[in-house]
Amino acid sequence: MANGVERELAVLFSEEELREMSGVKRGEEYIEVTCGCTSHRYGDAVGRLRGFINGELEITCECTPGCDEDTMTPAAFEKHSGRETARKWKNNVWVIVNGEKVPLSKTVLLKYYNQASKNGNGSHRSNNGRVCHRDEFVRCSECNKERRFRLRTKEECQIHHDALADANWKCADMPFDKITCDDDEERASRRVYRGCTRSPTCKGCTSCVCFGCEICRFPDCSCQTCTDFTRNAKV
Repeated sequence: MANGVERELAVLFSEEELREMSGVKRGEEYIEVTCGCTSHRYGDAVGRLRGFINGELEITCECTPGCDEDTMTPAAFEKHSGRETARKWKNNVWVIVNGEKVPLSKTVLLKYYNQASKNGNGSHRSNNGRVCHRDEFVRCSECNKERRFRLRTKEECQIHHDALADANWKCADMPFDKITCDDDEERASRRVYRGCTRSPTCKGCTSCVCFGCEICRFPDCSCQTCTDFTRNAKV
C-alpha cells in the first residue's frame, strides 16, 4: 500500500516541480515543505506545510520553541503569524524556492487543494456531475458507538456539521434515522463502504473527500472551518 501511495505522490508532484523547494519531505500520504508568513511587526513565522493526496493543507507552526499551537489551516497560520493584511493566505503564506520566498499561489502546491475545494468543481464531482461527499461517522457521547451520516444534500451536510460540533451529541439526536443507544453499531466490514464514486472501499480521495464547497460550508456559521472557506472564496 505504501508503495502505491508513493507512486501516486510522484505523479502529483514530480521531482522537477519540487526540486528547488526548501525542506521537501515525502511521507506516505503527503508532501511536506518549509513555509512561512511575514509580519512587518513580528518578522517571519516559520512552519512546515503538508499537502495531502486528497488536497488538504495543514501547517505545523515552528515560530518559536515555546509555541503550543497544534496543526493549523493556512488561514489560521496566517492569522497566528500576526500578518497585518490577513485573509489572503494564498498570497501571504510562502515557501522557499531557490532561496527566495514565493507565495503559495505561484507554486504547484495549491493545484490539488484548488481541485478539491473549488465549489465542487474539477475532480470533486460524481459521474453525474453533482458534488460528491462520502458518508461520515460521529461517535455517540453516551454509548460510544459510531453512527453513519449521509452527506448528499445541504440539509444532510448541515446535520452532520452540527453533530460534529456538539461534544454531547447522542444517538437520539439523529433526525432521520430513528436509532437509540441500544441499536447495534455498524460492523467494521460495512463501515468501509462510504459512497465514493471512484472506489467502493476508498479510504479518502479527491473524488469523495471535500474540504469546502457551497453544499457543506455555511456562511452564517462562525466555526473556523466555515469562516476560512467563506474568506478564501472571496480571494
